[in-house]
Amino acid sequence: MFKSIFSKLITVFIAVLLFSFLLAGITLYYFLDGFVTNEKVEALEESGEAISRIYQFYVDSYINNFESTIARMLIQSQFMSFLEMYSKNTNSLIWLVDSNGRIMFSVPDLPSQVKTELRDPSGNLQLPDQRQYERVMSGPTTVKELGNFYGFFKNEAFARYGDSWLTVQKSFKYNMLGQNMEMIAAVYLHTPVPEVKKARTEVLKLFALSGMVSAAVSAVLSYIFSLRITKPLMEITNAAKVIAGGDFKQRIKISSNDEIGKLASSFNQMITALQNIEEMRRGFIANVSHELRTPMTSIRGFIEGILDGTVPPEKQKEYLEIVRNETDRLNRLVNDLLDLARREAGETKLNFKNFNINEMLRQCIIKLESMIAAKNIQVEANFEGEDIYVKADPDSIERVLLNLIHNAVKFTPERGTIKVAVTHNKDKVYVSVEDNGIGIDEDEIPMIWERFYKSDKSRSREGGGTGLGLAIVKNIINEHKQEIWVESKLGRGTKFTFTLDKSSNTHVPQISGQN
Repeated sequence: MFKSIFSKLITVFIAVLLFSFLLAGITLYYFLDGFVTNEKVEALEESGEAISRIYQFYVDSYINNFESTIARMLIQSQFMSFLEMYSKNTNSLIWLVDSNGRIMFSVPDLPSQVKTELRDPSGNLQLPDQRQYERVMSGPTTVKELGNFYGFFKNEAFARYGDSWLTVQKSFKYNMLGQNMEMIAAVYLHTPVPEVKKARTEVLKLFALSGMVSAAVSAVLSYIFSLRITKPLMEITNAAKVIAGGDFKQRIKISSNDEIGKLASSFNQMITALQNIEEMRRGFIANVSHELRTPMTSIRGFIEGILDGTVPPEKQKEYLEIVRNETDRLNRLVNDLLDLARREAGETKLNFKNFNINEMLRQCIIKLESMIAAKNIQVEANFEGEDIYVKADPDSIERVLLNLIHNAVKFTPERGTIKVAVTHNKDKVYVSVEDNGIGIDEDEIPMIWERFYKSDKSRSREGGGTGLGLAIVKNIINEHKQEIWVESKLGRGTKFTFTLDKSSNTHVPQISGQN
């Protein structure tokens, strides 16, 4: 069920949404309980305050119209109308109680069964338990209670409301006009708890409704959003399958700038890199096959000629020398391939030492002196100091110098000039080998570091090169974390320059070159 990212995203989105609404609902449920109760208490207190003021007005009007029965009835009716209005607005049972616990007014009217139980011998409605009025009558105060009002609302007449009520009692003082005396009374407002909780229930219903609507909208948006994520991932997956089959022409077209877009861009770069590697692999195999097949064909041909008598005895030594040279060339090719493979795999370890780079250059020129002399090439050395010391692996750097000077000799015409130079700047030493040979085309310069690449396609194999020299040179310089670059123009020559770290210690023994 959850094998795809799409299904996982949808499930996570919906689960998070439901959990969030559930947590919000539980929090809202408990917070609303106290909030609604406090709001109801405040509303009842305000109503009690208003009723107490109206009662004072009622008492004054009632006494002023003592002689008019009709006026008294009208005033009392008007007062009862006010009480009924507040009773409906607050959804509560309202009493006016005197200091002795007698219920003077009740709106709505109490059930007859309750009246019968409350009547005292004088016919007044008397609260049966002193706890129901003694505390509030102790002075102008407000009393809030939650329960059955000391058993009062356990009566069967109130069964449909339940026996849990919120009661707010607010006492007040009023003056009897003309009697110059201050009386105390209290307004009781009783509201069934289910009515108090009704507002909370309504809010929760609205919350649940909005939650369902939000869940539906979020599910649709999650579906669309998940598709926007998973669709490009599916494209990448399908492209990966095509590439795994060897087709490197596939490209992913995703225009977004987010992580998916960056992934697609990196994936396309990876495809290009794999395509280049595949082309290099095929080219490498073709080049190796060519480099191996040609000398092996020559060797086989000469040996067969000697064995079957085609080659006369006086020529056999000459041909055997050719066979030996081709064998040596094959040996160098295999050794270079193995060395390059080890270096690219990071298996070689550099042995850093401090040595005189000027002296190493002199020794390398001496080693190639026979080749240089054979072409009457003039070598010019330009050293910025008599002794310049560097910190590097001597054997590797000697190989770099021999390769660069050897190439310069090969590509420099007879009576040409080769210039070697060593300069330094701050903590870097710059070593250059320059010839005035045939040069390299500008478009071919980036490719000269590839294995078996030859800028001069018409060159014969007489030089004995393996086509791996510059690839090894580049790898050695990279291992030293240095730089190497080429400056060249067709017909005017080529200049190779590489950097090395300058040594801080100039008092070191001379390093002899490898044999």
